[in-house]
Amino acid sequence: MKAIDYIQTGERLDATFAALANPTRRAILARLATGELSVTALAEPFSMTQPAISLHLKVLERAGLVSRGRDAQRRPVRAEPKPLEEATAWLESYRTALEANFQRLDALLEEMKHNERTRRTAQRLTRRRSKR
Repeated sequence: MKAIDYIQTGERLDATFAALANPTRRAILARLATGELSVTALAEPFSMTQPAISLHLKVLERAGLVSRGRDAQRRPVRAEPKPLEEATAWLESYRTALEANFQRLDALLEEMKHNERTRRTAQRLTRRRSKR
């Protein structure tokens, strides 16, 4: 990956995670998962004004998580999957690396347990032999 691609990807991830840090914006995205909605429909379940919802939508839009269309007088809002796919891929790479680390730790723990059992068995045998 080129340095510029890495920086751009990092900036997109920053914007995505910053947008997702807010519970209202996550709730908006959850509502949009079922399909596009108008701003008025999006604002219904929230105890905030429509302009406040519009501010949240602007943050989501800047992050690329939503887009607004135009259908005559209506401006439907829809979720855009690409930024979430990029964030998921980024998280998955770390999950894979961490899982490999845990597997190595598990193997080391099993080896240590085995060595301890072997040591205790050897001690018991030594004590038995010394009693004879």
